[in-house]
Amino acid sequence: MKGITMAGGNPLFNSKTFQSDARGGTVGFGTAAAQQTVQQNQMSAQQLQDMYNQPAAGPLQTGRMTINDVVAKTLICFALVIIGAAVGWQLPALMLPAVIIGLVLGLVNSFKREVSPVLVALYAAAEGIFLGGISGVFETMYPGIVMQAVLATFSVFAVTLVLYRSGKYRATPRMTKMFMIAMIGYLVFSLLNLVLMLTGAVDGMFGLRSGWIGLAIGALAVLLATYSLVLDFTQIQEAVAHGAPEKFAWRCAFGLTVTMVWLYVEILRILAILRGDD
Repeated sequence: MKGITMAGGNPLFNSKTFQSDARGGTVGFGTAAAQQTVQQNQMSAQQLQDMYNQPAAGPLQTGRMTINDVVAKTLICFALVIIGAAVGWQLPALMLPAVIIGLVLGLVNSFKREVSPVLVALYAAAEGIFLGGISGVFETMYPGIVMQAVLATFSVFAVTLVLYRSGKYRATPRMTKMFMIAMIGYLVFSLLNLVLMLTGAVDGMFGLRSGWIGLAIGALAVLLATYSLVLDFTQIQEAVAHGAPEKFAWRCAFGLTVTMVWLYVEILRILAILRGDD
C-alpha cells in the first residue's frame, strides 16, 4: 500500500520519534514529548470494547457501489438526455453530428478500461441531441407519436424491471448465447440496410425495414432490448453483491442509457411504420 515502508510495514516505525535518543537512551520513543503523546493515545479496555461493538462499515463507508448510486447516476444521464433532446428538437440540423459523436463515445465508453463520468455524461448529451432531432422530424409527420413512444418505452422498462424483481425474467447462459447470435444478425442486417439506403438501392424511409418486414424486425429489436435491460439489471445486482467500487455505478448508468435510447428508437420506428410509412 502507498505510504507503507519496508520497516515492519508501519510508517510510525520510521519516524524520528521512534529512533534511539542520544539524550534519554530510550529506543522507540526517545523524547518526553513523544512518550506523552503515546500515553495520551492509550485506550482503556472499555474504549476498545466500545470500538468492537460498533456496527460494521457499510458500503458508504468503504466506497462500494450501492443501488442508490446507480439510480442517482442514471437519473443524471437521463436528465442530460432530456436537456440534449430539447436542443436537438430546436436544432434538428445537429442530429447527424450528434449521432456520430454518440457512436464514437459509445464505443470508447464500452471498451475503456476505467469508466469516465465525463465521457458517459457527454454520451448522454449527444444521444439526447440525436433523439431530439429525430423525434422532432417524426412529430411533424405524425403528431403525437413522440409521446406514444416515450410512454411505450418507459412502460416496457417498468414491466421488465417488475418481472426481473419477481424472479420471472432472468438472464441464463443459453438465453444470453441466443441473444448474442440474434444481436450479430440484427447488426449485420442494419448495416446492410444502411448501405442500401445510402446508395439508393432501396426506397422508403426505412429501406428494407419498411412494411411488415420492418414491423417484424422492430418487434425482434424490442425483445432484444428488453433482454439487454435484464443483462443490465443483472450486472448491477452482481456488482453490488461483489462490492464493486462506487465509480462503477457510472458504467451501469451508461449501460442503462444505451439500452433505453435503443429501445426508444425502435419503438418510434415501429409506430412510424404503423402510422403510414408506406
